Amino acid sequence: MSGAESTRLSKNAGAVQFLYKYGTLITILLLIVFFGTMTDNFLNYSNIINILRSSSIVTIIAIGLTVSLAVGGFDLSVGSTASIANALVISLFVWHGQSIGVGLLVTVLFCLVVGLVNAFLVINFKIQDMLMTLATMFVFQGIALTYTRGASISENMILPSGDFATGAIPDAFGSLGKEPWIIIIMLVIVLLVHIFLTYTKHGRYMYMIGGNAEAAKLSGIAVSKYRLTAYLISAVLAGIGGIILGARVEMAEVNAGSPYLMDAVAAAFIGYSVLGAGKPNALGTLVGAILINILSNGLVMMSVPYYAMDIVKGSVLALALAITYIRSRR
Repeated sequence: MSGAESTRLSKNAGAVQFLYKYGTLITILLLIVFFGTMTDNFLNYSNIINILRSSSIVTIIAIGLTVSLAVGGFDLSVGSTASIANALVISLFVWHGQSIGVGLLVTVLFCLVVGLVNAFLVINFKIQDMLMTLATMFVFQGIALTYTRGASISENMILPSGDFATGAIPDAFGSLGKEPWIIIIMLVIVLLVHIFLTYTKHGRYMYMIGGNAEAAKLSGIAVSKYRLTAYLISAVLAGIGGIILGARVEMAEVNAGSPYLMDAVAAAFIGYSVLGAGKPNALGTLVGAILINILSNGLVMMSVPYYAMDIVKGSVLALALAITYIRSRR
């Protein structure tokens, strides 16, 4: 190989590395410039806040998925878990007249049970995580539908008995779904999970398990314990996402969390390439969620039909997966 060819290959490799590390951030900047030029109100302060607010729920759910990916898992039930949490917390207020403390506590505890179920099935039956959580996704989705009887839950709704619901959603709960609290909650969760995965030995152990579970086990790491912890965190964060969704719309819609699954998966995998991380990470997931919501927001402002949105999101996910796996094989 001549010196010129070697130099050219080296430059190409450097260009690929640069795009891998900064491609997502460059894409966000290009989208901001494009939508800012093509629409009148994209760069308005209110619209920027709207993008961050829309990113919050996706980010929180996706961060839970990110933790499961860190141990080599793949929790596909996060959308259904969010649906259950959304239905449960609103029903505790509207149907049972509970306080905000009771509503939040009961909902989080139930989500922990969901995480225990996922972890028990995945760890003990040794079935691939994605396949097992695909099954539990449908189970939890069915539980949510059965619990709500396939109907939305809102204040003053008509109960099956024919009476009106007398409970009310606390004002303090509703404020959780409004800025700045919804954005603050998102950023706090991202920061805490980033610190946990990056700067604690437990986070490093999770990455070791995700890289090579057998080697981690031979090194004395309690693999099953950390996989259990990952699924508990995933379920709780999915539940928090469902709670925040309920606070934002102040009602529980049928399977409200399910549409967030695709966005959460896309955000988590896009995050692999942010700053060249090459692994699941909280900051990358946040960037991925913001990218997806910039796309969605900009396309809506350009009057692109809603039924075309999934084409764009699917294409972005395919590109993110291609970059991640091509890079991992280099």
